[in-house]
Amino acid sequence: MSISDIFIIVAVVVVIVLFILYRVSSKNYKRAIEADDFIKANKQVASIYIIDKKYAKPTEKDLNKQIYDQLTPSAKRHKLCMVKAKVGPQIFTLITDKNVYDVLTPKKTVKVELSGLYIVSVVGVNLQDKKKKTWREKLSLFTKADPKKEAEKIVNK
Repeated sequence: MSISDIFIIVAVVVVIVLFILYRVSSKNYKRAIEADDFIKANKQVASIYIIDKKYAKPTEKDLNKQIYDQLTPSAKRHKLCMVKAKVGPQIFTLITDKNVYDVLTPKKTVKVELSGLYIVSVVGVNLQDKKKKTWREKLSLFTKADPKKEAEKIVNK
């Protein structure tokens, strides 16, 4: 077996692996688009009282048994952003994204867009402003001069 034979075999295996990854990712992309369309079609605004929030693996105790059984095995292994909230007279455990999770504060009433047990967004809050800033962003905000103060310095001279 020569080096060219080994190279051809490796090249064929790499092409097959890339093709399989392409097919799997295209199926996942289609599922994600369908899920986003479903969420957009079924979202509604609700006022909820946030009791507690946690970042943990889902358990049957946190979610209903039916919902827990519908989760994929990979979703059961991964940690989720879960919010325990009172929606109307009932208490639910809701799931959300990390950027929405960071904005929510416990022991407060908040208006949110719900789609089933998924918190899509917080109504009336710009999530970009509430995002946690890195130390570089904080330093750049601290060192930027205020235009009003600059104008006062020029006038006073």
